[in-house]
Amino acid sequence: MVNENKKQTKDPFKGLVLDEYEQKIEDSIAKGDYIKDADFTQRKNMLEESVRNYLVKAETKQISLRVNVDDLLAIKAKAKRNNIPYQTLIGSLIRQYAEGRSELVL
Repeated sequence: MVNENKKQTKDPFKGLVLDEYEQKIEDSIAKGDYIKDADFTQRKNMLEESVRNYLVKAETKQISLRVNVDDLLAIKAKAKRNNIPYQTLIGSLIRQYAEGRSELVL
């Protein structure tokens, strides 16, 4: 008789069919061809940080910005001539400057 208080868990890998490449990896692991990396924790932390940085860089952030009306009209006109939204043009200008592809004279 099964204890009804115990939660029954399903094996998520039951019935899983591996392709040829995946099966080769499983066979290699079973044979002991792979060994644990001595710097596993450090390498794992580095990769996790890389993923976090990638996700943060993929985000956009809304900002408020005061702009001279004449400058805004000029930007909107240039954007319209290039068939792009003016906010996209402003974002592109910021990106080019941040990446060092554009210079600013102060």
